[in-house]
Amino acid sequence: MSTRVQYGGPRDAGGAGSGTGPGIDFVSALFSTTSLDDIEVLTAREAESRFGLSKLRLHWVATTVGSSPLADDTHAVVPLHAPRLASDKRPYQFELVGTPPGTWMSAEGVVTGRKFNPASSEWADFLVLIAARVRTALELRDQQLAADRLGKTARLQAALFEVANLASARLDMSDMLRRIHLVVCELMYAPNFFIALHDSSKDSIRFIYFSDEKDPRIVDPEHEFSAEELGNSLTLSVIRAGRPAMGPSRKVSAEFGLPITSEECGPESADWLGVPMIDDGLVRGAIVLQSYDQPKRYTLEDQALLQFVSHHILIALTRRQARDELEHRVEERTQALTEEIRERKRVAKLQAALYSIADLASSQLSMEDMLRRIHLTVGELMYAHNFYIALYDSGNDSVRFIYFADAKDINFYEIDREMPAAEMKDSLTLGLIRHGKPVHGPARKVAEQLHIATGIGLGTPALDFLGVPMIDDNGVRGAVVVQTYEHDVHYSMEDSALLAYVAQHIMTALERKKAQSELERRVEDRTQELAKVVDELREQITVREQAEQRLQHEALHDALTGLPNRACLLNALELALARFHRDQHQIFAVLFLDLDRFKVVNDSVGHMFGDKMLQEAAHRLSRCIRGQDIVARLGGDEFAILMTGLNGPEDACHTAQRTIHALSEPMLIDGKELFTSASVGISLGGSRYRQAEELLRDADVAMYRAKSRGRQCFALFDERLHQEALHLLELESELRHAVTRHEFQPYFQPIVDLQSGHIVGYESLLRWHHPTRGVLAPGEFLKVAEDTGIIEQIDWQMLSLTCQAIPALAQGDRYVTLNVSPRRFHAPDLAQRLLAQLDRNQVDHHSIRIEITEDAMLENPDQVLATLAQLRDAGVMAALDDFGTGYSSLSYLHIFPLHAIKIDRSFVRDLEPEAAGGSAAVVRAVLAMAASLGLQVIAEGVETEAQRLQLVELGCTRGQGFLFGHSMPSNHWLEIAA
Repeated sequence: MSTRVQYGGPRDAGGAGSGTGPGIDFVSALFSTTSLDDIEVLTAREAESRFGLSKLRLHWVATTVGSSPLADDTHAVVPLHAPRLASDKRPYQFELVGTPPGTWMSAEGVVTGRKFNPASSEWADFLVLIAARVRTALELRDQQLAADRLGKTARLQAALFEVANLASARLDMSDMLRRIHLVVCELMYAPNFFIALHDSSKDSIRFIYFSDEKDPRIVDPEHEFSAEELGNSLTLSVIRAGRPAMGPSRKVSAEFGLPITSEECGPESADWLGVPMIDDGLVRGAIVLQSYDQPKRYTLEDQALLQFVSHHILIALTRRQARDELEHRVEERTQALTEEIRERKRVAKLQAALYSIADLASSQLSMEDMLRRIHLTVGELMYAHNFYIALYDSGNDSVRFIYFADAKDINFYEIDREMPAAEMKDSLTLGLIRHGKPVHGPARKVAEQLHIATGIGLGTPALDFLGVPMIDDNGVRGAVVVQTYEHDVHYSMEDSALLAYVAQHIMTALERKKAQSELERRVEDRTQELAKVVDELREQITVREQAEQRLQHEALHDALTGLPNRACLLNALELALARFHRDQHQIFAVLFLDLDRFKVVNDSVGHMFGDKMLQEAAHRLSRCIRGQDIVARLGGDEFAILMTGLNGPEDACHTAQRTIHALSEPMLIDGKELFTSASVGISLGGSRYRQAEELLRDADVAMYRAKSRGRQCFALFDERLHQEALHLLELESELRHAVTRHEFQPYFQPIVDLQSGHIVGYESLLRWHHPTRGVLAPGEFLKVAEDTGIIEQIDWQMLSLTCQAIPALAQGDRYVTLNVSPRRFHAPDLAQRLLAQLDRNQVDHHSIRIEITEDAMLENPDQVLATLAQLRDAGVMAALDDFGTGYSSLSYLHIFPLHAIKIDRSFVRDLEPEAAGGSAAVVRAVLAMAASLGLQVIAEGVETEAQRLQLVELGCTRGQGFLFGHSMPSNHWLEIAA
């Protein structure tokens, strides 16, 4: 408590106030002022004039807290009407009734020759008058202080709003920090101001803003100062201490134990103030102010204010950095998508050209028209104004030009005339055929490379020549050439690879055209059954072509639905979560849903229809929500709805039911009636949530619970779902322990001759010997193993154990098939590792077959093709597993080196005796197709004698299933064989 004391000094005894009552001038002057100092001066003069009291003072305190100074026994307390002895020499003290505690008046004594009676009514009236005026002045003072505080608060709020606005403004970082500096200058003295950020991982500091009147150094905001460079820095000391510091730089240095005379980190300051910027308990940097000309310029109030402002500046910097990072990531993603679209266009264009060539080969066009259209197709891929195709007859050693188009050498060669090699000895075409490799460059350079005697070849020399041989198993069959006479047209290595690829398809097309007559005769001789197979295959090719067209369409479009995206939804969720934490009556919920069987729609009718279905689904979802709700597309077929202002969980449930009903209605898209449904997961806002992602996570978990109940329903997230998530974590942990404890074992199911019943081979199947749950089939753990990547370790353990059992099982011509996880085919060294494992166990390569699914081949066809080819060359055959459940396309049956295909059990299960259609037709078609391709067929899932007989009747010779034996350990089958 501070006590305010003023003394007005003596005054003349005469004057207007020398009567028995207060003078008019005194009262008028007293009530015309609100200053306590003026009131004291007026009161002192009047008291000395009228009552003879000298040196009168007013006493008041800044606050009303604490005890009154009247308790001081060095003064004589004189209440109203209290008698006093003339011998008492102590100063007088008088209470001012009605004023706040701690307000009183004192006088040192009575003027010589005057008498003073403190008990007189005149003095009492005088005290009442003074007390009333002092009380009013104190009230006005308090109101002024309150107004000043409100003004400071308003300025602080305006400054914080300005800082927040600057963080979201489209300004450079330097401009934003400069304006923040101006904002701080409005709050306190801050011409010398800088902001430092601390990187705890590197223990370094970066001064992102630096403004100093006396320090002439130019500080690069991107330069990082190590702790060694700033060893005596007050800023670094504040950051490491995590607390503010204030005072002269010498004093602050002493507090932190730094050398007082050190000026290596800047000039000495008269007053220095630094506060740390702290986020979640971590010191992220510091803000520093300093004064060179005035000590004690900064106060504790300034320190507290700067700490408060620093927190908001840190938030602004964090928001700005997050926005810059987001913009950088968006730009990178945009560039990646642009490159991906460009690549998809190129691939789509190439595929369209190859399809066109294939269609031309099977068309009814004449050879001349077909080749002319092939020329046009090649012209869409590269510059091909000058284009020709030559065929080589190795038996006659002659060349025949079946197509020739050249702008300079028109009709240079006669079409379809056999020209002996002797006539063509100086031709670049014959040189290319004999060279057997692509050539590229100016005609003179190519002639030199091909050792042409004339040095330029025949005809007009091309400025750029590109030729590729057409090669099959019998050697070089011809050549395809493009050339240019234009100075600004040049071919690239990519053009060379593309032309070589196209040339092989042209050769295939020519062979198909040549054999067309014979093929038509054979087709006429085919049975109606084979005709159905051809129709089915053509339909599949058509569906595949349509799917490719839809994929091309998708590559050119984005932002299908126009709904808010994931980032927008998360921002809205954060606001809803903040409102809920402030007021738990602000109930909200998140609905997470996706379209059931949406992948089936994409795979069956194509992505173009899937996109339109997503647009229609978005439109229907928008009609199901209220005005304040938000529906967003998270990606793919996933949507989310944020509902705010709920009365209870039932509101969210009603909305979920409406969305399910709306999406279950048929969708008419481009004349096709499509059906889908939705599975909805609901998570209600609660006090346990701290981040928006947690709500989405739990809603996602609830959605998968709804799917497990049969789809087209909704589920609320509860503790039980949380426990299921924990169970998945526990299962993952058990799988990892199972790998280290070698709990996985191979079981074997026999593959038999369907007519004789003799075992011809075995399929190795995975089983888990769980320590408490017994033997588990893959269906109980395989998905978790694949999702976590543990499946690769399990596969290698299974391969090692299977290799140990193969020598005993694969006796005679028997073999063992291995199931390989699809993700294993992503590794380019799979073949080498597999063969090395076989060799370590001295396993004959011919006793092993690898099973691969259609999906695995389509995920990475080039890598799979290379792996299977390497295994085939080493004697390891490959079988296509579960044929008929995927794309079932002929394209990969003749491209990939397959030995056998396995008919999926779903077709075998529905076989009926004497049945001509249904599954029997599919199996018959597969057998016919396999026979034409030279592939062996194995039927899976044979469980009844009727199925076996039906398969034998259809012509299938191999099968496996429970009819012949369940999967058992190798010892079981060895005991039976013995």
